Amino acid sequence: MNSARKNILTINGGSSSIKFALFVANPSHRTKLTGKIERIGMADSVFSVQDTEEGENFTRSVDAKDHIAAVAVLMDWIQERELDTGLIAVGHRIVHGGPNYHAPQRLTLALVEELRGLTSLDPAHLPEEILLTEAFHQRFPQLPQIVCFDTAFHHDMPPVARLLAIPRRYEAQGVRRYGFHGLSYEFLLSELIRSEGAAVGRGRIILAHLGNGASLAAVRNGKSIDTSMGFTPASGVPMGTRSGDIDPGLVGYLARTEGMNAAQFTELVNARSGLLGVSETSADMRELLLREAKDPRAADAVALFCYQIKKWIGAFTAALGGLDTLVFAGGIGEKSPVVRTRICAELGFLGIDLDDSQNEQNAYLISSDAARVKVRVMRTNEELVIARSVCRILGLDVKKS
Repeated sequence: MNSARKNILTINGGSSSIKFALFVANPSHRTKLTGKIERIGMADSVFSVQDTEEGENFTRSVDAKDHIAAVAVLMDWIQERELDTGLIAVGHRIVHGGPNYHAPQRLTLALVEELRGLTSLDPAHLPEEILLTEAFHQRFPQLPQIVCFDTAFHHDMPPVARLLAIPRRYEAQGVRRYGFHGLSYEFLLSELIRSEGAAVGRGRIILAHLGNGASLAAVRNGKSIDTSMGFTPASGVPMGTRSGDIDPGLVGYLARTEGMNAAQFTELVNARSGLLGVSETSADMRELLLREAKDPRAADAVALFCYQIKKWIGAFTAALGGLDTLVFAGGIGEKSPVVRTRICAELGFLGIDLDDSQNEQNAYLISSDAARVKVRVMRTNEELVIARSVCRILGLDVKKS
């Protein structure tokens, strides 16, 4: 590898996975390779890489009993390939920035301590994400690290969209609606503006990031005015294993009837609910669609998912005062024509009407010629947003492509 070439490594750490990508920093942000370590903490952990330049594509089993072991596997591989010789920085996705962090930051010891203080807001993600930054610092102490916050896109939502209807003293403790999937929404909005022009970006837009984690954002004049996820990523619409919005009285009911404590309830609504909980078989929309004709529980799960998203589209159209553009993204939003059809069915009164042929092809524009609302299918790219942010922080001249 040419050590004179400047490259950026992006790290997207999840609760059981680490996704990464290597970008050429200048001038075009070309992706050199992508990869992931999945099923961290399980016996069948897998490390896979797709190398667009040298064709080194592989999938192999690895020992990744926890995030420490997983990131060691990744860093060992980076050094074996001598990829570290061209690195100028590492960019990290950090799920939660709390009430104060709403722009990419260069990581410092003081910031790490600040992030530790936020772990009560996001105990499911922040500890592992902090661990990843520390692991890279220990192995590559001279390498700058930039952190990008998934909550940042929604930071300036109007107060009416941020407030929770509980005693105001909790607001001072950082208890508010934050919203997530911000890096995805930042990319989708920038790509929409690049493709369709600034006027479209200033319009009334609903962005639907639908995958194993799912949320929607209402955007007007290029700003998030509301989003379905709130204080935690478990809220909003039903997801793969997350419940989405539920009656808060359920907490007390399960405590009384089953002796369920807070940790058990958190595990229930994050890991055993959503599509998995309703279907009792799978969190994977593809599997549920295959089973729904013969399995009423699978059919119920699919129907609930589509129905709730339809409701949020209606609510956000009201909040926006109308709708100009609807964007589907994420694994389900991008690849499931039947789910898009069911979500958009009977929304003609909002100006939504799909072209069945274009929808079946997962085309970029799937709305009919007569529809008032343009409905688009887009592939999101959180890693590219991180790479761009790294370049801005480092003061590099960047071409957004």
